[in-house]
Amino acid sequence: MKKIIIYSVITALFSFGSCSDLLEINPVGKLSEPDFQSQDGVTQLLTGMYAKMHDNSYFEATLSNYAYGDVMGGSANKGSNYTDQPDFTSLEIYKFTTDNGYLNTKWKKCYNGVFAANNVIKVAGTIQETLTSASGESKDFYTETVAQARFFRAFWHFEIVKLFGAAVPYVDDAAMKENVNPQVSNVDESGNYIYIWDKIIEDFQYAYDNLPDIWAKEKGRVNKWAAAAFLAKVKMYQSSPYNGKNGSQNRWAEVKSLLEEVMANGKDNEGTKFRLADTYEQLYTAGESDWTGESVFDIQMAITGTVAETSSINGTSHIGFTGALGTGGWGFYQPSYDLVNSHIVDQNGLPKMDGSYKNDPVLTIPDKNNVPHTDLTVYTDPRLDVSTGRFNTPFLDWSIPTIIDGWIREVTNGGYYLNKKNIPRKADKGSTSISTITGSSAKNFHLIRYADVLLWYAEALIETGNPQGAEQYINQVRARAANSYVKAADPGTMGETTSSYVLDDKVNGTKGVNAAANYRIGLYPSSQFATKEKATQALRFERKIEMALEGHRWYDLVRWNVASQELTDFCKYETKCGLGKYGESEYDADWATLPIPLNEIQKMDGLLIQNENWK
Repeated sequence: MKKIIIYSVITALFSFGSCSDLLEINPVGKLSEPDFQSQDGVTQLLTGMYAKMHDNSYFEATLSNYAYGDVMGGSANKGSNYTDQPDFTSLEIYKFTTDNGYLNTKWKKCYNGVFAANNVIKVAGTIQETLTSASGESKDFYTETVAQARFFRAFWHFEIVKLFGAAVPYVDDAAMKENVNPQVSNVDESGNYIYIWDKIIEDFQYAYDNLPDIWAKEKGRVNKWAAAAFLAKVKMYQSSPYNGKNGSQNRWAEVKSLLEEVMANGKDNEGTKFRLADTYEQLYTAGESDWTGESVFDIQMAITGTVAETSSINGTSHIGFTGALGTGGWGFYQPSYDLVNSHIVDQNGLPKMDGSYKNDPVLTIPDKNNVPHTDLTVYTDPRLDVSTGRFNTPFLDWSIPTIIDGWIREVTNGGYYLNKKNIPRKADKGSTSISTITGSSAKNFHLIRYADVLLWYAEALIETGNPQGAEQYINQVRARAANSYVKAADPGTMGETTSSYVLDDKVNGTKGVNAAANYRIGLYPSSQFATKEKATQALRFERKIEMALEGHRWYDLVRWNVASQELTDFCKYETKCGLGKYGESEYDADWATLPIPLNEIQKMDGLLIQNENWK
């Protein structure tokens, strides 16, 4: 059985007074309840802080970030139908404005997370003398409590920065002591933007310095190595180009040094040294994915009890299929034509990084009877059928998708492909009390995994003048992709070959049989790393495939300052493939940051100024 911590959601913290004080309402968060001013009480607040990673606000604010990372990033289409969730549609086709409701929800969700972290620090500080002597995992309870809270304060601020830019309010516990709902400006007295990179770095650094190597008993907690990885990630983002209006500076040498420390000494809370999972498929299989050594920091999931949000990172039903799984669903989140065809490989098992995959026929098209048919003879990277569902290939242990049975809600709006990484296997669901919820899964959601670390390190090598050194780390990720592939639905009971499709494994020089489609994978040659430009090309394409449908693509494109070209080309390609909604769409070169929600600016009465790109 999967052993995890399920974070109980603390929905509100109440203040109490005498009957005569009935109309003197203390603000939410001003704790006078004695239970919270003790070690047990602080532990409850910590639990509530972790619970903020779970939410039921669906696509607007979920930490899977699929609305932004995948749909805005061109790896997925919104799905469902065109008129459903118009604010989501406007993000998808790049017609959004400063009053977009999704952006407002994401903003509020992140600052609620900041509030929860600050509340832990504030309450723990009021009883610090009674906590410092209490034992922790490696330091005293108070220090480790503050370290966890500062990690999450940094985490939620970083979520805001990744979307809205670094000129946003930084809210700390001192501000909360002055006002339970502090209004913090993002400009100084001269009207200059205040970039908060260093504040976030300071919090992550404190967490790195003070968290234990591992949590032996409560394994869902953040340890020092997760803090180190996030610290490297923030410095990497600060070092990336954006568009010169985000307070950027070059910290690549620091990124490289931090990642070397993580790679040499980092471990998960089982004490397993960080490593790649044995197979790509294992990462998305409940019961196998959680403690492979690849998870640097996960959102813990389980199918148990009655709390749907502990088991459904993308909400309870909306990414599920309308009828195919027998559990209902709204049909959102469909992989794009661009993402699927990006997996097409050449004779050497290498991706077509020059964009020529767009000249190949679309892999799934209607046949003469208007029934969608997938050409399984075309050789693709084997990760394709782990990340996405295609017609004519097995979908986990459910069945083989067809145009009937409700697999796709509206082909003309979302295309022919299905999200797969986020969907549970039929065997996962059993007879639990929430088994009717399509999106529920016991597999953790990986916020950072070791493949991220390897690819970031390769990028750091490229940016610090050693493109040749990136080869082994990028190829290490590709080599793992050769270790497994999706098998045909009926491989035979006696080991006989029942499928004509194979895995052409050019990494190990072998051929695997009984494949669901033709797969091929090879390693990049050394010539690919002869220059910074060629090495960067390989690094960026490898992240596109390896991290497919994990909420990263848009964030990568904007930090590399290539979003305008890539996403405008994406719109043209999806239109060519039959999705007319993109026909007049293009991505503005200034949109390396999204607009600070208009509603928040209006509420702040001049203290909050719109970011440079949206003035």
